[in-house]
Amino acid sequence: MNEPVMLDGRSLTIADVEAVARGGRDVSLAGDARDRMLRAHHHVDRIVRDREVVYGVTTGFGKLSEVAIPPERLADLQVNLVRSHASGVGQNLTREATRAMMLLRANVLAKGYSGARPQLPELLVAMLNAGLWPPIPEQGSVGASGDLAPLAHLGLAMIGEGELYDDATSGPASDMLRRHGLAPLALGPKEGITLINGTQAHTAIAALAVSDALRLWITAHVAGAMSLEALLGTPVAFDARIHEARGQAGQQRSAALLRELLAHSEIRESHRYGDPRVQDAYALRCMPQVHGPVGDAIEFAESLVSRELNAATDNPLVFENGELLSGGNFHGQAVALALDVLAIALTNLATIAERRIDRLVHPDLNQGLPPFLTRDAGVCSGFMMAQVTAAALASECKVLSHPASVDTIPTDGSKEDVVPMAMGAAWKLQRVVRNVQHVMGIELMCAAQGVEYRRPLRAARAVEEAVTVVRELVQPLEQDRVLAPDIAALARAVAAGRFTNVAMAIA
Repeated sequence: MNEPVMLDGRSLTIADVEAVARGGRDVSLAGDARDRMLRAHHHVDRIVRDREVVYGVTTGFGKLSEVAIPPERLADLQVNLVRSHASGVGQNLTREATRAMMLLRANVLAKGYSGARPQLPELLVAMLNAGLWPPIPEQGSVGASGDLAPLAHLGLAMIGEGELYDDATSGPASDMLRRHGLAPLALGPKEGITLINGTQAHTAIAALAVSDALRLWITAHVAGAMSLEALLGTPVAFDARIHEARGQAGQQRSAALLRELLAHSEIRESHRYGDPRVQDAYALRCMPQVHGPVGDAIEFAESLVSRELNAATDNPLVFENGELLSGGNFHGQAVALALDVLAIALTNLATIAERRIDRLVHPDLNQGLPPFLTRDAGVCSGFMMAQVTAAALASECKVLSHPASVDTIPTDGSKEDVVPMAMGAAWKLQRVVRNVQHVMGIELMCAAQGVEYRRPLRAARAVEEAVTVVRELVQPLEQDRVLAPDIAALARAVAAGRFTNVAMAIA
């Protein structure tokens, strides 16, 4: 697992992206990728030498594509492109998202369709391995002609302008590069547009979000199983025959996971007979019917994003026979759609989890548990406000799940007249992911307290293991205290996959 991630433009995976972006894995450039790049670059050199008119090589960009550029000004053309397009605003992308974007851009260049020299991905690889990253404003891209502004801010640092960070300090990009034994690029023909033309900013966020979503999907089952135990619910609704009768794959996977999580439960046996309830509320009974389609949606997004990691998204593209063809592979509609689908899917996890939280604390619905899960109700408010926080987060997710990818505003003098707003979709999804992580943390905190109120009966083995993880992070609520640190600690554990590990251990 310590071997570098090899970039060849063909085989990068979402797991690789997370390993580099979050885990600090080193990166290297495949030898055959270098050869492909040199062959493509030779064709660009020929075009410049023969003074052919080719978009982005010997012409201006976008609406200015009909302006021919004299040979003596081609270097200015590429540098000016990077400078002028570095126009992003707002908060900076996280270090992890920026590293993912750098990795993806290097991988696209390694594919060999860009016409750039190997020095470009080599510098990106060296920056990643040195722990260098630039500040990238998260706003300013509409996701077509690529993520122009975010990638331009990356390109700016690569030519020694702007700033760079490492884990210890920050400073002018040229100084930071030299401090790590690196040199800024002097851009050649087509290399400015090569740096900024592509879908790598929003795809980087999407790749990390897919990993987060998979962890949230499994965690939702762990939290839901714990809530069902605390609320004396029945697992009968998860019988395989019910779900086979419908035939939805995600629903069947969800029900199977819940059956495994709820196996060997003393709490269940205590109310198997004599319980007057025929059915649980939907938030418990219909977990497979809600969680299942969310899993299907995550798989859909994962497939789109996985393909985009190794996609040639430049314009124009340089082919082996020397032809340069202009097209629209930089258009981010595919990943924008995946981002929106993920936001909608994860919002459904938040809304059903919030309803389970409400049942845990609501004295009319929680099957004899203390009001708001506190013995001293009245003097103490218990988890009353934890449910309010979950409600606020779930409601915000509903607002954020409005799709960005159906919107468009013409840009660049209407040359770019249909755009996907992919970075808007990415920004929203990041916030949805954080919200759902906190909602799951709240449910786990409340459900663990509920399960402990059922002592001396023991919950299912997997549920008890999850309760143990909760108790490693937060103490039982005996008297009112500030809950914000507890919620934050559990949300971090959810993000880190602590509860995913519980579920995987029973597989």
